[in-house]
Parts: sequence; structure tokens; C-alpha cells
Amino acid sequence: MERRSIGSGPLTVGAIGLGCMPMSWAYTPSRRRGEESLRTLHTALDLGANLLDTADLYGPFTNELAVGRVLRERRAEAFVSSKVGLRAAEGHVVADGRPDYVRRACDASLRRLRTDVIDLYQLHRVDPEVPVEETWGAMAELVQAGKVRALGFCALGAGAGPGAGRRGDRGYRSTVRHLERAQQVFPVTAVQAELSVWSPEAAWQLLPWCAARGVGVLAAMPLGSGFLTGTLTPGQGFEEADVRARHPRFTAHAMASNQVLVAELRRVARRHGPEVTAAQVALAWVLAQGPHVVPVPGADRARWAAENARAAEVRLTAGELAGFAALPTAVGAWD
Repeated sequence: MERRSIGSGPLTVGAIGLGCMPMSWAYTPSRRRGEESLRTLHTALDLGANLLDTADLYGPFTNELAVGRVLRERRAEAFVSSKVGLRAAEGHVVADGRPDYVRRACDASLRRLRTDVIDLYQLHRVDPEVPVEETWGAMAELVQAGKVRALGFCALGAGAGPGAGRRGDRGYRSTVRHLERAQQVFPVTAVQAELSVWSPEAAWQLLPWCAARGVGVLAAMPLGSGFLTGTLTPGQGFEEADVRARHPRFTAHAMASNQVLVAELRRVARRHGPEVTAAQVALAWVLAQGPHVVPVPGADRARWAAENARAAEVRLTAGELAGFAALPTAVGAWD
């Protein structure tokens, strides 16, 4: 598999990563299977999708434990990315950027992951009660201590909101301000943000900032939380604990309205061959956004990890990319 740089330094990964979150957090609890999660992780590594993206929040903690079981056998093959800054507390998720907490959380993640170093340690969210310089400074100390190789910054869920327009400039302004403040303390190696055919805002607002500074981009939710695979049916419903049950883009009306996106993905897939899927075209679109962009699709089954990894072989034409740019804005967005 093609390799891509993470930041301007020597860190490289496969062109497609693996988001581990669905294995133990956010999606379809009834489908979670521990042994299948391990097969998924092994399949990704077998195919060169070596960036394993996890977080202490997922589970909480069980996601890192599963990744750790695989790292025990295959640490040299993996690029491990984990996160700090969000924690579960009494049924809620709260931001915590206190330096002492960051240090304790890193040590706990290292134990669960069964490794002595995390390749990329990301700030999951900025704590509004703690200056980002203090949180980032504590994370920088972890690099100096040899517990972490590089630092990343998450900007998930910051896309343009209702009324922002196809190329609205809302959403990532505060993220960029935080990034610029963090850069004064210690280099930002990578930024993780939602980026997909139906959530392209980061391509206009965030990618230029990253490209100008040699900062890598991890594209989260590149398959639109499953919608862009074309396997979901409008009105199908979701389990109560599934985040899509409360997401405006997964109402029956929004899913029906957004089928135009899936139809275009399928049309392009047919042009590339009978074995190419809509999901692979969606990932190819993300790869086409720049050589510093690495999509990190979530997967909880080995067959999905294998399908995603093969997306690195799909090359979209300029005309196909223009066709996606001309599609209508996706219906439904977080307030």
C-alpha cells in the first residue's frame, strides 16, 4: 500500500488507516464482538493499514485494551494513535485538559496498549476551563519523556452548521486559533477532523492551514458514519445507544434526501469496475484531497477493513472530482 507522511517529519503510515472506535463505542452495541475486533485489527495490519486510531474514552478503556492485545504481537508493524482530553463521568462526556490528568491518562493508556511509546498522541478536545497552552505543554513533556513521539489535535464535529452554505467559513475558526496557540508551545504534527463527500468543510477551511505548515490530516468519519457505503436504508432506525439515532442526518427524511450522494458514489464505482464499491470511491475522494491526508474509516468487521484498504488503489479523475463538487449540500447538520 502507498505510504503517506504524517506531518513534515519522518513519520509515515499506510494511505488508509483504521478507526477503532466502532469496536466498542458509539455505534450498534449489539454487534460488538471482541474476537471479531481482533480479526479486524489483524486484517488491517496484514493489508498495510497500519495506523490504528483509538482513544481512552472509547469503551471507556476497552478499545485500547483490544488494540493492546494485537500490539503485544505486532507492535513493530503498527502506528499507534490515541487521544486524551475527554473522559466519561456519570453518564456524560466531559473535557479535561488539566496537566496532571494528561500525565496520568497517558501512563494508563500506555499500560492498556502494552507499549512503551504512543506514536501520535492527540488532544481529543480543548478544555474550556484550561488554557490550551497548559494542556499542550503537558503533552509536550510526554514527548520529551519518550512516552509519545508526536502530538496531534482533534477538530471533530466542528464543520459548518445550518445556514453556513456550501463554502461557509464557520466551523473551524476557533480550531485554527487553538492550533496557532499550540504551535507556539510545541509543533502540531497532525490534525484530525471530519472529512467526507457529505462533510467537506474541512477541505476548504482546515486543510490549507495544515498544508502550508507541513501538518498531516487524519480524515475522521470519511464514510459518513456508514451512510456513504450505501448499505443503510432511510427509516431503518438505530439502536438507542447508537449516536446516529440522534444525528440530524440520520432521520428518515435526511437519509432519503441525501441518497443523491450515494447514487453518485455508486455511479463512479461502476465506472471503475464491478469490484469497486461506493465506500471505496468515498475513501478515494478523501485521498484525492492532498498527499498529506490519510482517511481513517471506522470498521468493526474484518471484511470492511479489507474493503477499505483496497480503496487506496482507486484513482478518481478530475471530472469525477468536479462531479462530486457540484453535488448539493447534504441535508441535516448539528446545531
